[in-house]
Amino acid sequence: MSSKYIAFVIVLSGTLISCGGGGGGGPEANSTNCSGAGMQSILPTFANEADRQAFIDKCQSLAGK
Repeated sequence: MSSKYIAFVIVLSGTLISCGGGGGGGPEANSTNCSGAGMQSILPTFANEADRQAFIDKCQSLAGK
């Protein structure tokens, strides 16, 4: 097995793991996504209101730290 193939498998695995696997978790709450413009672009991407509200709650908890 060549080292290029091993590197490809490692990169592909990392990419798939970073996707979350659940397919509905939404974006991560961080300072960029919770800023005014970031939040305006992120909120419409949520599939349901519960996920949307959970994201807003996480952003509010980040702001309180």
